[in-house]
Amino acid sequence: MDLSELEVLTYDIRADVVDMINTAGSGHPGSSLSMVELTAVPFFRIMNLDPENSLWPKRDRFVLSKGHGVPTLYSVLARAGYFPLEELSTLRKFGSPLQGHPDFSRLPAVEASTGSLGQGLSIAAGIALAAEQLDENFHSFCLLGDGELDEGQVWEAVAFSAHHNLGNLTAVVDYNKFQLDGPVDEILGLEPLVEKWQSFGWQVKEIDGHDLKAVDSAYRWAQKDPDTPRAIVAHTVKGKGVSFMEHNNDFHGVAPDDEETKQALQELEQARKGVKK
Repeated sequence: MDLSELEVLTYDIRADVVDMINTAGSGHPGSSLSMVELTAVPFFRIMNLDPENSLWPKRDRFVLSKGHGVPTLYSVLARAGYFPLEELSTLRKFGSPLQGHPDFSRLPAVEASTGSLGQGLSIAAGIALAAEQLDENFHSFCLLGDGELDEGQVWEAVAFSAHHNLGNLTAVVDYNKFQLDGPVDEILGLEPLVEKWQSFGWQVKEIDGHDLKAVDSAYRWAQKDPDTPRAIVAHTVKGKGVSFMEHNNDFHGVAPDDEETKQALQELEQARKGVKK
């Protein structure tokens, strides 16, 4: 898929997210909307995958550490052909494989059960180490939220990955500047974030996480060095694409009501038409 097609698709993904969270009556719209480009690019442009065989041993892996953002991952997986789009309406329903946090035992396309924040990078590092020990060349990607970087386990995984020279591991930080209780810099600041990753021996690229060209370039850069783990610090907007959700932490974990959903979908459709022109 070329970048112009993918740009149109990002509006469809955002519309899916808003609609499915509204239908479920619960979820995390702000956190899901900020990670759309960071999830769509690897699945449609970068990773070596086979939707017909989701457990193909040689596939690249994508671990969603910020598990509460999983509506975006579900939309991407459905649109990539892993399961029918109609199933998105079952988000958070009893018996559905599309739970509020990813469950790898219920949906084979999900690589890890996450949502207890801070654990995803350790899982992704283990996958990368296993690939090296098995002499396989698949790549392990991990998408983290900025708030979860307050967890000490993240930095243990950062140190571990550098120590083992896991060049087949990429960490991507969705740096939308908010966590559950408010602005990250007021709760436990992360800066200087780039320098922190570098001090552990990682190579780092800082980008605009909504610029598809920059995101695509960063993911390709991340796969170039077989001896050094790489981190992409992606500056994003919480609630991106919906005017009343952008930079508004009230929508961290609150579903839009029917009127808000109608407005959001109208905004996204109008923006989508503008891209197509």
